[in-house]
Amino acid sequence: MVKHISGKKGPHLMLYSLSTCPWCQKTKELLGELGLEYYYADADLLIDSERLDVMSDVERWNPKRSFPTIVVDNSRCIIGCQENELRGLLRV
Repeated sequence: MVKHISGKKGPHLMLYSLSTCPWCQKTKELLGELGLEYYYADADLLIDSERLDVMSDVERWNPKRSFPTIVVDNSRCIIGCQENELRGLLRV
């Protein structure tokens, strides 16, 4: 299930993460610190078809299927906790 975090409007952000991943947690914390609106799905907490759908989306953007994977405006992808790139989203 995709969850929504309210914040400043900016580019549409979809974060694919794992609930137990420290880099995913750091990414969520950074997005919260920046106050950006985003959506996320913790792939490891999903079941059956939801998990398959999310992993298919992740693989489309990130063939290595690593986490975190952040899709920006459905047009580009940030792989990993890339603080400078995430901070740069505020200038978009």
